[in-house]
Amino acid sequence: MTIAGCERELPLCSVNDNLDIAAFIMFGDVEVTVKSAAELLKLAPEHDILISAEAKGIPLCYEMARQGCGEYIIARKGVKVYMPDPISVNVRSITTLNQQTLFLGSDDVEKMRGRRVLIVDDVISTGESLRAVEALVEKSGGIIVGKVAVLAEGIAADRDDIIFLEKLPVFPKKPFPGFPEQ
Repeated sequence: MTIAGCERELPLCSVNDNLDIAAFIMFGDVEVTVKSAAELLKLAPEHDILISAEAKGIPLCYEMARQGCGEYIIARKGVKVYMPDPISVNVRSITTLNQQTLFLGSDDVEKMRGRRVLIVDDVISTGESLRAVEALVEKSGGIIVGKVAVLAEGIAADRDDIIFLEKLPVFPKKPFPGFPEQ
């Protein structure tokens, strides 16, 4: 597929007995990261700070901050000793087998309070990770101005509340009820 002008072949990975997904991993792909960041910044609303969940959105969030507002926060998957008085929310995403918890320290909470926050991710699929980050921003008193991703997977591409560069198809192994044909 073409992502921000870059041609890439994405391997198929089995999610379950009914579904394969195309694996999009930005780690190590500097060209896609830099170009995707630039394209998303052209589409993104004005913002003061960026936030992404650990881990796959980190390179994109960093690069968007570097090219844009200069500030970003990462919602961590575990509490670190340097995170004072953390807040948390639970999440279960399509690429994670078990429920996870995302955390922010009170210092990051204060960085967001009253500021325009842009949520950044590599791929939006079920929207569970996105909802968890939204909950953290809301708990922090941040003002969500937009949600951006490089790719929207499957029916996420039909959402009108996200900005993305390309649709990432999903691959049903056999038709099953309630799943739209790709």
